[in-house]
Amino acid sequence: MYKHILVPIALDHADVAGQAMEVAHALLADGGQITALNVMEAIPAYVMQYLPEGQAEKNQADTLTALAANLGGVADAKPVAVVGHAGRTIVEYANEHDVDCIVIASHRPGLQDYFLGSTAGRVVRHATCSVHVVR
Repeated sequence: MYKHILVPIALDHADVAGQAMEVAHALLADGGQITALNVMEAIPAYVMQYLPEGQAEKNQADTLTALAANLGGVADAKPVAVVGHAGRTIVEYANEHDVDCIVIASHRPGLQDYFLGSTAGRVVRHATCSVHVVR
């Protein structure tokens, strides 16, 4: 059983988040913590200059609200929204916050994934903790 489980959730693929949360609950030790993480892509500087002041913070707050809503009222999951590159940021967050297991949903790999690599594939290859992939 794991004490701190990280469940990365892409809001555009929230339909598979339920499965990942179920697996996380099954693997969670008594008194453990689940963190639901959404990684937002950074807004390029050349675009940011045309946006209203505070737009990035508003986007992050809106994402956090949407993430909490997608958790369906799961009481023991802490929603977190950060900015960065998905695969790299998930691994960095896990390392910095003493995560001992990552439960990540993945789609069936297609030909493009063998050349570019999916987020789940990058997490599996670079994480220093256990990773459970849900399909």
